[in-house]
Amino acid sequence: MKKILVVIIFITLLCNTSYGQVGNEDEYSEVRALVIRANDPKEEKGEKIQRVQLKILHGKYENKIVKVNHVIGEETTLIGKVKKGDRVILSIDKRGKVVNTYISNYGRREYVYYISAIFTFLLLIIGKKKGIKSAISLALSIWAIFKVLLPAMLRGYNPICITVIICSFITIITMFMVGGMNYKSISAIIGTIVGIIIGGVIAIIMGNKGHVTGMSSESASMLMFIPQDVEFNFKYILFSGIIMGALGAIMDVGMSIASSIEEVYKANKETSHGKLFLAGMNVGKDIMGTMSNTLILAYVGSNIPLLLLLMAHGNRIINILDLELIVVEIIRALSGSIGLIMTIPITAFVASFLICKEK
Repeated sequence: MKKILVVIIFITLLCNTSYGQVGNEDEYSEVRALVIRANDPKEEKGEKIQRVQLKILHGKYENKIVKVNHVIGEETTLIGKVKKGDRVILSIDKRGKVVNTYISNYGRREYVYYISAIFTFLLLIIGKKKGIKSAISLALSIWAIFKVLLPAMLRGYNPICITVIICSFITIITMFMVGGMNYKSISAIIGTIVGIIIGGVIAIIMGNKGHVTGMSSESASMLMFIPQDVEFNFKYILFSGIIMGALGAIMDVGMSIASSIEEVYKANKETSHGKLFLAGMNVGKDIMGTMSNTLILAYVGSNIPLLLLLMAHGNRIINILDLELIVVEIIRALSGSIGLIMTIPITAFVASFLICKEK
């Protein structure tokens, strides 16, 4: 019970951590508000206007009731018609002579909390002791990303170096907490870290040869205009993202191979190093196809709108392969898959050697 409380407190503190806000709050601020009344939209001057009454939920305007003319379908707005009971983001702009108040977005964080609570509950109930360890390792991974990796990048540290260090930290913590401090976990750690490095090196080589700039996404371009005075190497940021993106699948493969070899050894402690290695390779061959598909399908799935857009304009597949947006995703998927594939023989060799040595 104490461990469960520690996990809950840690995750709560993490979720409530403030990372700062850029800008002057006296001139511009965003607050959460509750819709307490919403009229039907009416057509006015070619636009659909909805008169909305809101109650501000926090900040110095807490509990204040405000009325807003919500424009539906305007390019600057991210939301459509609202209804009573909706939580929204209310933007208050005081930079001009007249205070401009408008609804800029839906408030969605409650649903993030709900699904996180369901995930944590199931992890603890079904996983029990290992579920607790998994929750703690996950919380530490999130902490490492948001408190170490991203701030280090914003301070100008080499993204690839810091990503490899963080990935190694996440791998070691996760493997030892889930698998225990033994040869199985050590084997999985070695296989995972080497696989990540191999996949990262392949991504860097192919990216450089393919003249990838790292500026193909809109978010990367917007990094040029942040208030911090940092000169980013966008290619390195791209490669660090590729390394981080492949980590989960490669860790899964590393632990699966090491665990299978340990189970074979427990069933017959007279099994030789060579037979254990072959057993690990046989398991790895079965995992290889599904896990490679997992990585590739995940990247394809996240870019379906882009692919539809390109095909809708009659772009041939052979021509699409010259676009940096597409090349980046292919390199991301295939370099991660190469790292995953190489993890199998490395983990199988190390696990079979160490587990036999333990005898």
